[in-house]
Amino acid sequence: MYSTFFSLFCFSSKDSFGQGAMEKLLCLLLMGALAYFGRAQYCPGRCICQTNSPTLTMLCAKTGLLFVPPAIDRRTVELRLTDNFITIIRRKDFSNMTNLVHLTLSRNTISQIVPLAFSDLRSLRALHMNSNRLSALRNEHFRGLGNLRHLILGNNQINSVQAGAFNEFLSTVEDLDLSYNNLEELPWEDVGQMVNLNSLTLDHNLIDYIAEGTFTMLHKLVRLDMTSNRLHKLPPDNLFLKSQVLASSRGSSASSLAISFGGNPLHCNCELLWLRRLTREDDLETCASPEPLTDKYFWSIQEEEFICEPPLITKHYASKTFVMEGQSVSLKCKAVGDPEPSVHWIGPDGKLIHNTTRILVHDNGTLDITITTLKDSGSFTCIASNAAGEITAPVELAIVPLPLLVNNTAHIKEPDPGSSDITTSTKSGFNDTKNLQDRRIVVDKLKSTSVVIQWPSERHIPGIRMYQIQYNSSLDDSLVYR
Repeated sequence: MYSTFFSLFCFSSKDSFGQGAMEKLLCLLLMGALAYFGRAQYCPGRCICQTNSPTLTMLCAKTGLLFVPPAIDRRTVELRLTDNFITIIRRKDFSNMTNLVHLTLSRNTISQIVPLAFSDLRSLRALHMNSNRLSALRNEHFRGLGNLRHLILGNNQINSVQAGAFNEFLSTVEDLDLSYNNLEELPWEDVGQMVNLNSLTLDHNLIDYIAEGTFTMLHKLVRLDMTSNRLHKLPPDNLFLKSQVLASSRGSSASSLAISFGGNPLHCNCELLWLRRLTREDDLETCASPEPLTDKYFWSIQEEEFICEPPLITKHYASKTFVMEGQSVSLKCKAVGDPEPSVHWIGPDGKLIHNTTRILVHDNGTLDITITTLKDSGSFTCIASNAAGEITAPVELAIVPLPLLVNNTAHIKEPDPGSSDITTSTKSGFNDTKNLQDRRIVVDKLKSTSVVIQWPSERHIPGIRMYQIQYNSSLDDSLVYR
């Protein structure tokens, strides 16, 4: 508006008063200054804004910002807000910034990301938020970042990553840095789907477990850093064999993989032979156990020293166990070995036992049967196995059936009580129907885990000492007696 006004003023002045070339030049300079002011009016104070090039860039480093400044040109392509005191990322901070490609928020004090704060950044390729105070990553934090390539979150206080937090960019991310945090675990299933991942940096965390098969599909991975975590063992993976290429070719071909597990309390047994057999250079792995290998440099130990001990069953029931039908029983089976053996059970029918509504196999090897049936009579087999072999031990269980009571008074046979009280006959008369109603079974207060069953007294049948209820779960076919 201002430039248009001065343009009209210049031309009208010339027409009216015949101003010379000097006056015309002065008017053009004023118009240029106003045009520059119009372009620069979105640049916050103490920031550097480059608006002349096709790539709009805003640099606001070390300017004492407490929050993302609202006066940001929404057309900005690169935004750097490093070394400030920003504590929260709000929903409005980056709204409508659909052209933003590179966002740097490093070295602030950010501890909170409002849900959907990045949802408009559909073009963003790089997000740097290292050296902040983030403690958790949730599903809604990175919603909308469908083109993200680089996510740098090192040196925060992150202790948990929700499953699905990286879903928006699983197929696009190339560089993921979560180093120097407090992570004990990761959603490994999500990591395993990052098919374009080149670099995964997880050093200096508290991770003690890697899911087997995590890296199988990560064919583009060239760097994996797990230095200084709490890993005792590492699952072998076909992808790790690519590190052989790195060792045999100092030129580091495009298909090479650099892996580092130094600074972990590795348990050096036969399960780590695959790592020992990789010829690598400049690695710092040492053994934390077993005792003969403690503190020894990993690559100085001979292969034959990486041994495992086969399992040995130390406790089980050697004699037959008798249990009354319908009662509970626990079968114990403990085993030792290196690595620690896993225990499984085979039932009398020769099938592997799985957890059901009445049978539970614990991690410590104990088998709990909450309600025994006659089908449980027989020999159970405890199987303890590890990488060095397996061992079995039989456990005999005898189920004592509930007694069928007979009245022996005067040796008179008891009258037949007839059919079940919960069935009716279409040929019954009125009196029979009335008698059945008087003798009916009532089921009340039915819940998922309990029910109240009522039935009339059977005083006309002498000698009754107990009642037995038979039922079964919808989850299996086993009949249960009470």
